[in-house]
Amino acid sequence: MVSTRHHPTDFPSPATARASSPSRPSTPSTSSNGSTKRWVHVPSGAITLWLIVSVPLVLWDAGYVLLRPHSMPGNKLHSPIWTPYALYGTIDYMYGWPAFNARNGFTAAQTVLNLVETAGYIYYLVIVYTHGVSAGNTGRGQRKTKKGLLWMLKESKVVSGRTGATALLVAYSACIMTLGKTILYWLNEAFSGFDNIGHNDPWTLFFLWIIPNALWIVFPGYGVYILGSEILASLESAVPRQRTGRPKLT
Repeated sequence: MVSTRHHPTDFPSPATARASSPSRPSTPSTSSNGSTKRWVHVPSGAITLWLIVSVPLVLWDAGYVLLRPHSMPGNKLHSPIWTPYALYGTIDYMYGWPAFNARNGFTAAQTVLNLVETAGYIYYLVIVYTHGVSAGNTGRGQRKTKKGLLWMLKESKVVSGRTGATALLVAYSACIMTLGKTILYWLNEAFSGFDNIGHNDPWTLFFLWIIPNALWIVFPGYGVYILGSEILASLESAVPRQRTGRPKLT
């Protein structure tokens, strides 16, 4: 368990926050007088950028899947919002008429899980935006932080205490879900003899299926590594939780 219950003596200095980069996860630090400073989470700019880009795409995709057949070609909701799926449905039959007519429920089932993950990602972004503090603006007499898209992507920032720890855990869990589910999607094709994508020529398959879908393996995998490293470093330096009372023997 991440130790976040110590009374804060101060936020980390800017140098400390900069040192707590994705390659060196942040952990509770100890001041010169031996007191423990408040734990902080340092959001990764790369992960934040990926979430800002991917969340709208996933919501768009979920709308298409869950509104089928109305969102499919030839129906009233298809154009203009989901026009690109007229092509993609011929590349991946899981999104086209063959799987829908066969009443294949895998696409809709994984879409529902997509929404669960997306809710976690939105929660993380909201927490970083509302509770994040610029690393150089954490001392007493701090000026008001000017927040915006550039601040989210470029500014070195921290989210402290239990709020930061919860956001970190939620984002890590959602990344694991995304990574595992995407790998499952690929394995489903492999073990079905590429039933839904095997009709494509190599170039079409590579540029319009492999590359787009690989993004949901590469970036969530990176998120699992970075966020998991931060959790591990925090656990290594955490103060053991004290047990209250002794178990009764029967």
